[in-house]
Amino acid sequence: MSTFIRTMAASRKLPLFRLPPLPTVGELIKLYNLRAEKQLSQNFLLDLKLTDKIVRQAGSLRDAYVCEVGPGPGGLTRSILNAGAADLLVVEKDTRFIPGLKLLSEAAPGKLRIVHGDILTYRTDRGFPQSISKPWEGDPPNLHIIGNLPFSVSTPLIIKWLENIANRTGPFVYGRTRLTLTFQEEVAERLTASTSSRQRSRLSVMAQYLCTVRSRFTIPGRAFVPKPKVDVGVVHFTPLVQPQIEQPFKMVEKVVKNVFQFRRKHCYRGVEMLFPEACRVDLTQEMLQRADVDPTLRPTELTIPHFRALVDAYAHLCATDPSLFHYDFRDELRAKHVSRKTDSPADTFMDTSATSLQPC
Repeated sequence: MSTFIRTMAASRKLPLFRLPPLPTVGELIKLYNLRAEKQLSQNFLLDLKLTDKIVRQAGSLRDAYVCEVGPGPGGLTRSILNAGAADLLVVEKDTRFIPGLKLLSEAAPGKLRIVHGDILTYRTDRGFPQSISKPWEGDPPNLHIIGNLPFSVSTPLIIKWLENIANRTGPFVYGRTRLTLTFQEEVAERLTASTSSRQRSRLSVMAQYLCTVRSRFTIPGRAFVPKPKVDVGVVHFTPLVQPQIEQPFKMVEKVVKNVFQFRRKHCYRGVEMLFPEACRVDLTQEMLQRADVDPTLRPTELTIPHFRALVDAYAHLCATDPSLFHYDFRDELRAKHVSRKTDSPADTFMDTSATSLQPC
């Protein structure tokens, strides 16, 4: 009897949506005379087995809301629709791909929405109903961001989204929205690199203090058209309930960026550049002592707790003297360069004096 009930219940389940027969992605590329633009670092992925595999890394998409970034000719788009997404919003900047995407939209009525625009400026926070939102402390919403990103936009885009995560803005107004994205292999390795590894970088710390970051698999370059010079890594991000560093994103970014600019030297060299030359030695020593961080560690050897202590110490110094946060050592170097070019001794004296009037 129980077997009969289970069989009847299974029969009442609605089957997953499947796209009707359509021209292949390769045929669409020929039909619309599409070529990958080198200046836009476009590379098409035509193998639907691989696009299906990318989509599976996001988890179950049945009845999910999805934002796809840069769908291009629509290979990944087909896999997302076939995975059962209820509402797929695609954001495409290149006008040439819109006709092919409209063809997909007609084949999946009510499921595919097309935005002709730039994902760097598109207001993702307005793209989906507020009813899908989940509390930040709860489970992630049934919303996913998926994309085969052009190499040229991948790093600035993930930095933008990391800042959105820190501020709970953009696609993260709905909660801890998950991301499944492609990057050139070197960038994927940096995002997931552990402490002391060769690829440990600014990007590693910025991603990992805000998210659980997992490398899923690598796609060989030969799978793309045209073939890029590098392989491509698929990376999955889940925002953390509690960030590992609880300071403003811009402050964390400034400290991490300065420390890693001298990645082969001792970490104190990068910390020094946070402060004006007139008080550099004293404030560097105070910051490192307050953070209890060994100044002879290399940037790649610093753990997230090390960076948390450094950022907290820097925040304390900035609270004492708010002008410190706005200091940029490059401005001081430029002012010195100008003073050296000045022929008049009087002008040189004035420029040097102006340079020394930095916050301390």
